[in-house]
Amino acid sequence: MGETEVDLSKYHNSLGRRHQMVRLVWTVTWTLLARPLPRSVGSGWKRFLLRLFGAHIHDTAVVYSSARVYWPANLWMEAYSCLAQDVDCYNVAPVRLGANSTVSQGAYLCTASHDISKPQNPLITAPVTIEDQAWIAAGAFVGMGVTVGQGAVVGARAAVFRDVEPWTVVGGNPAKFLKKRTLRE
Repeated sequence: MGETEVDLSKYHNSLGRRHQMVRLVWTVTWTLLARPLPRSVGSGWKRFLLRLFGAHIHDTAVVYSSARVYWPANLWMEAYSCLAQDVDCYNVAPVRLGANSTVSQGAYLCTASHDISKPQNPLITAPVTIEDQAWIAAGAFVGMGVTVGQGAVVGARAAVFRDVEPWTVVGGNPAKFLKKRTLRE
């Protein structure tokens, strides 16, 4: 296997100028009109702004002011789903949050990376899906192409690179199965 020199001077952003301009307008809009609001105050206003830029968001979904959404048109949020304080939703590809799912403080949802097997490191993407009743705990990382199954819990600071089975709890880096999740009254 021969070595090829990596020359990033030839890197080309495949998303294009239009994408960059829309992102600029989106970033300015969110920064000026949503971020100054305290935490979850003004949820209706924030949903309006997200929808204005193409998000598919249920009337009961909550997005905290300090959450960062890269591309609203790639965001789907079902009933009572939540992107909490300081969540980074890097949704170059679609991110879907099911009903009653929560992404907690400082979590990172990442739908893109670079193909390091090619000299120009081209962008690669895959969606992230958080199914109904799942919980992504504080500071967790969910990588591209991952589905977190219904009712699953990704523990704090976990790094998830593979699908998480429904009704399980995972933790660590890389995340590993810890136990089954059972609900008690």
